[in-house]
Amino acid sequence: MTSLRDRITDAGYALGWKLVCRVPESAAREAFLLAADIAWRRQGPRVQVLEGNLRRVLGPEASGKQLRALSRQTMRSYSRYWLEAFRLPVISKERIQADMHAVGEERLQANLAAGRGVIVALPHMGNYEQAGAWIIGRGVGTFATVAERLKPESLFQRFLTFREGLGFEVLPASGGNSRFGVLAQRLRAGGLVCLVSDRDVTGGGIEVEFFGERARMMGGPAALAVQTGAALLPTTLWFEDSGWGAHIHQEIGVPDRGTRREKVAAMTQQLARVYEEGVRAHPQDWHMLQRVFVADLDPDRLAAAERTAGQAEAAGQAEAAGQAEAAGQADDGGQADDGARTGAGGGP
Repeated sequence: MTSLRDRITDAGYALGWKLVCRVPESAAREAFLLAADIAWRRQGPRVQVLEGNLRRVLGPEASGKQLRALSRQTMRSYSRYWLEAFRLPVISKERIQADMHAVGEERLQANLAAGRGVIVALPHMGNYEQAGAWIIGRGVGTFATVAERLKPESLFQRFLTFREGLGFEVLPASGGNSRFGVLAQRLRAGGLVCLVSDRDVTGGGIEVEFFGERARMMGGPAALAVQTGAALLPTTLWFEDSGWGAHIHQEIGVPDRGTRREKVAAMTQQLARVYEEGVRAHPQDWHMLQRVFVADLDPDRLAAAERTAGQAEAAGQAEAAGQAEAAGQADDGGQADDGARTGAGGGP
């Protein structure tokens, strides 16, 4: 049964999509900035988590005043993301193209033109819906992505409809068929997959060094690259005054040596390094209001998640081995589906 709180949340988002598109953009922007400042001043739990993350970016030498100033900028940037999410259906395709300033697009286009699949791996930066609409407008067709299931289900369906309306193929992060298998199929066919991966949402993520501390990130983008041979292209996003910026970085190649797990771990660490570079350049546009550093995670919940992930890995390996034997290893040498243990990545 849907709770009253869930119904209110769903109604609020529904109202947002209806009203924000109809009021003047300048008025809507002022309202969202005001809401961001109110949330920042209240210092709620999510703002506190945000400041804990941003302290790692700034380093121990930063003052409390610097941290507070940055967290306010970030909350304002985050409010801009939501404003644009609600207004994206009425932002013209011409503006989306004209006001996006991208570096490295040729890397993505060259691989797709050659028939090679591409994995775009992103942190929670800037506006990925706008970036998705932009790249579709550049002639790549559609792309596949994974989205976390939101509560209530009606809210998840609203976001699903919104993103599919932009041309995305959205796979839910839980329920239904294997996300990893579907994404691998798209990549083998020379398609594009976009995954947000700077936060572990499964408990089975990869531990990396991030801003000098241990953090956990999704290993799905790297696992897909190892499995399919697709190009893994880290991408960072940010806001500009009246537009958007994107940097499609150099490909992260698959190491020549090591087990599959070791290769995935090494590539995910390289992703973390690129994310560090992007976040340092535009820290106010890193909208990480959830815990990502191991030191901040609840030990009991972390241990439980790791046990669950370990059980899923064992079950996934056994199932994959049985399928490979039954199929005579006819697909691609009988490689096991790593999605059960590393996750396929995901988005908000």
